[in-house]
Amino acid sequence: MNTSLTEERVTVTRELAEGTIFSILLTISLCHLLNDTIQSLIPSIYPIVKNSFHLSFTQIGIITLTFQLAASLFQPFVGLYTDKKPQPFSLAAGMGITLFGLVLLSTASSYGIILIAVAMMGLGSSVFHPEASKVAYMASGGRRGLAQSIFQVGGNVGSSLGPILAALIIVPFGQLSILWFSLLPMLAIVLLINVGRWYQQNIHRLKAKGKSIHAVRSVPVSKQRIIFSILILVILIFSKYFYLASMVSYFTFYLMDKFHLSVQSSQLHLFIFLFAVAAGTFFGGPIGDRFGRKYVIWFSILGAAPFTLLLPHASLFWTSVLSIIIGFILASAFSAILVYAQELLPGKLGLVSGLFFGLAFGMGGIGSALLGNLADYTSINFVFQVCAFLPLIGLLTAFLPNLHKRNPD
Repeated sequence: MNTSLTEERVTVTRELAEGTIFSILLTISLCHLLNDTIQSLIPSIYPIVKNSFHLSFTQIGIITLTFQLAASLFQPFVGLYTDKKPQPFSLAAGMGITLFGLVLLSTASSYGIILIAVAMMGLGSSVFHPEASKVAYMASGGRRGLAQSIFQVGGNVGSSLGPILAALIIVPFGQLSILWFSLLPMLAIVLLINVGRWYQQNIHRLKAKGKSIHAVRSVPVSKQRIIFSILILVILIFSKYFYLASMVSYFTFYLMDKFHLSVQSSQLHLFIFLFAVAAGTFFGGPIGDRFGRKYVIWFSILGAAPFTLLLPHASLFWTSVLSIIIGFILASAFSAILVYAQELLPGKLGLVSGLFFGLAFGMGGIGSALLGNLADYTSINFVFQVCAFLPLIGLLTAFLPNLHKRNPD
């Protein structure tokens, strides 16, 4: 047993000596930025398509639901398959599917075609995220929280760019101008082909890490406790992404309804919120590496509650300030949750990444559809009053085990 542990320590030491591959992390983060910029165009054009196609809030919610379900349902299966048979060039293939959906969206002439287009974009995302997250893990050099944060911050910066680009380009020039954004997935495909080559040459990093790092650096946890912990993480994902769904899909409508802002002004406020999300994302991973992921999860979910409760009662100025604080705090959760789950289930990186990215998209989509229906029957303001209580679910973090880690000698 001691011999086995020594061999594992040697393996981990060798892997850490290989170092964090920042060139790969920055490239995959840039591709995540490009991917999520494209995705964020979907909610950014809601005010346009709502008027053009005379849609209700429920129909707007169904667009989000269609995209998010396509982006979520396949991710665990993609992850499970690629755990067994890694697919280095599936990243570029997924981006190609996204490109097709984007072109279709720019020329959509009916509500049905819009749904097909966003479904294709969601399918491309479901192929991209599990393998991209795995690449970040491979290039981490043992600094997994940092690696996931670098990867995630690219996506969140991309999400924040969508509204501002929509305000500058799509709102004044119309739906067809979406076609210009096809240059983004084309660039991503070129970059991902190069990442795929690196992935193909470094699969040994993946195979070693799945078995040994967890064994040396985590306190043993029973199977029953693992299942219970995963369930809590799923509930926390629900809390985070239902609230984010209210902001991403309906914050512009909330601002236009309550403060009578223009579409472009409301898009600017959404950009500010999403940029705060991007900024907050970076800190969750490294802080989790340093102090423990449970504490980051606790703060990032529950810590947002006082500010979400104040938001529906604030003036325009304080609404902007509170949205920045909420976005910054809430953003740090996902990287910590994902790496925490990877530590609970070592050797199943693709499955865990696919499951939790899938849950994030799925919860966001279901939340958007349900909240849109609620808005039709009540009001946008009421939706934000209800959602204000969601971060209180963060109290469940108290039941997660502490996964204390110690560095290998």
